[in-house]
Amino acid sequence: MARWINPNIQSKIAWRPDDVVVSVPGKSGTTWSMNIVYQLREKGNRNFNDIYEEVKWIEVMESPTATEEEMVKKIDDWSPDRPRAFKTHSSPPDLPFRDDVKYIVVVRNPEEVMVSLKEFLSKHSPDFLKWWGLPGDMAQFPDLDSFYNGFIKAAELDKKLFQFVAEWWKLRDKPNVLMIHYSEMVKDHEGSIKKFSDFLGYGPYTNDEWETILELTSFKWMKKNEMKFEASTVWEVPVLMRGAMIRQGSFGMARKEGVSEDIAKEIRERGKTVLTDEEAFEWAYGGGQL
Repeated sequence: MARWINPNIQSKIAWRPDDVVVSVPGKSGTTWSMNIVYQLREKGNRNFNDIYEEVKWIEVMESPTATEEEMVKKIDDWSPDRPRAFKTHSSPPDLPFRDDVKYIVVVRNPEEVMVSLKEFLSKHSPDFLKWWGLPGDMAQFPDLDSFYNGFIKAAELDKKLFQFVAEWWKLRDKPNVLMIHYSEMVKDHEGSIKKFSDFLGYGPYTNDEWETILELTSFKWMKKNEMKFEASTVWEVPVLMRGAMIRQGSFGMARKEGVSEDIAKEIRERGKTVLTDEEAFEWAYGGGQL
């Protein structure tokens, strides 16, 4: 579906030793993590236009006629005078792993990902999809069962999610990798921001700066200012309807939101064929300390 995503770009860019990569599957806390990195780097700044101007997406094609070379050059020329931060939905080996780059990896319960992804895709602009040569109604499904069978399972997105965890699990003990679960970020906002801060080393912060960072990375502030997080500057044709990027900021609600026992069972069975480490598999669902 996503013809605007091209993972080849990230293998061609000129990496810098102070680069930071937010590597998160879709609808698993990507935008939140991008904003956390940005606010920590800037010591709290509410005066930005679009988070995608501050944390670049290194897999994205900006138009149907853009070339890989054009996208690579834009990234290589970007922000020569300050540390760069990037977003990707990829894991190694599609995403190059380097010892001199820092990686923040966030994982979310696969059932919650499916619920959030259904709502997110349903709010993609028909004009945007048609711009990429796709049917304007291709992301519309009446319920979660049809979405799972007709989209998630058909494209093996469930297996790809577990493969993402499997690849990063191998690297979780590297000093330049911070791997954290979405549920932990929701349960302990300040503690999670502190983990990001310690890992990135952008501080120190005054008390006022720290309180501002906590405010600007809260669900309440981000939801109130959601236009700053909807990728409004990435493409000339708007990608989303209002309110698609930031939905609830919660966890543990997948069954209440319609994930059936049969679908949940099938996701687990298919996931175990890819993510064979039992500890990693259970952590992907429930989080906890690594």
